[in-house]
Amino acid sequence: MPSSTLHFLFPILFFSFTVFLSNCPIVLGNQNYRDALAKSILFFQGQRSGRLPPPTSQSQHITWRGNSGLQDGQLAGVDLSGGYYDAGDNVKFNFPMAFTTTMLSWGYIEYGKKMGPQLASNREAIRWATDYLLKCARATPAALAAASIVFRKLDPTYSKLLLSTAKSVMQFAIQHRGSYSDSLASAVCPFYCSYSGYTDELLWGAAWLFRATNEVYYLNLIRSLGANDATDIFSWDNKYAGARVLLARRILVDKDQTFDSFRQQAEDFMCRILPNSPSSTTQYTPGGLMFKLSASNLEYVTSITFLLTTYSKYMATSKHSFNCGNVLVTSKTLRSLAKRQVDYILGDNPMKMSYMVGYGTNYPRRIHHRGSSLPSLQDHPQSFGCEAGFQPFYYTPNPNQNVLTGAIVEVPTRMISSPTNALITVTLSPLHTLMPPLLDHWPTLLGSTN
Repeated sequence: MPSSTLHFLFPILFFSFTVFLSNCPIVLGNQNYRDALAKSILFFQGQRSGRLPPPTSQSQHITWRGNSGLQDGQLAGVDLSGGYYDAGDNVKFNFPMAFTTTMLSWGYIEYGKKMGPQLASNREAIRWATDYLLKCARATPAALAAASIVFRKLDPTYSKLLLSTAKSVMQFAIQHRGSYSDSLASAVCPFYCSYSGYTDELLWGAAWLFRATNEVYYLNLIRSLGANDATDIFSWDNKYAGARVLLARRILVDKDQTFDSFRQQAEDFMCRILPNSPSSTTQYTPGGLMFKLSASNLEYVTSITFLLTTYSKYMATSKHSFNCGNVLVTSKTLRSLAKRQVDYILGDNPMKMSYMVGYGTNYPRRIHHRGSSLPSLQDHPQSFGCEAGFQPFYYTPNPNQNVLTGAIVEVPTRMISSPTNALITVTLSPLHTLMPPLLDHWPTLLGSTN
């Protein structure tokens, strides 16, 4: 698996923004955010594993994807079918999938009222993951706790199952502390090693269980962890910043002063991200894209952008502002930076290229993705051998057989500064950990910020 294929979902940026238009396709500048929202949700249907809804249903619009992985877990005597494939490969990694699920749920909780007709599809994307994660359970307390909030009113029984399972898994994690990859290194490393250790996982899980239950037990656990290290990153591996933003909501929205330390940590993170901050540790490309790591940079861009957007929303609620040195930071400051990142991904970049498949007219048509590259069973019922697909489909300069609508692909590092026509066809992979943060941005671009 090439290093560019390491990441899977788009939990994905719902921009807190101002009022623009309603009741019609919305185009801000050159971007149609309503279209981007609809397409980004479709991406998850292209990543589904397991037995799919009938193609004629309203739940499976990506018709080239068929049933797959139906015997997963059979050798161990368990049913592990379902869930999502990671990036462009036929493998499921639960650790990043749980992060994706948490971010999808967080976006739903914060911005669901602005998603309009896409709300049900977003909920379906969450449930497709949680139905699978319930079978697996480990490393998933945050995902299950966040999703329990999503289904609390619509399906109370399912919500209670998610929450009770989250509590049980969290208790297991507390009693058996350590990184999941310590015992699974041969299977998950180097792709999804837990490089940041396990304390951020405990903080993330406890923060979401506290949000879901309001039980002081989880707040005491959070305070006992002593997780005070500064950070300038947020991803499937390092979750400190996300937990701090979530906890800071209690002071900014609920006016609970006992959470002020989390506000300070969240704002320290923001000051490390903002380009004009004297304490910034974040680089930006000449085109304005945040640059964190050369491998899968957009994953970090979208996840951080989600935090910018969401913290901006909390700030707007309380008319709060803060300072990075002598630089005043308002809600608008964070929203503007977040919007710049989203617009870059959608085509406002030096390449004038959308990095969302199917969005606009100039987007990647040859991406690294097994399902998208190979002909579907409908068109080619004969099977391929393990190596048979490489020459005609992987190495071809032709577009993929199937369009993975809504997928976000990585921006190749050398495209950022020295684009050439030849690089447009470089093999790219959709990032599934990147989609939820991005998906969560669209609704606020479409409506007012309360």
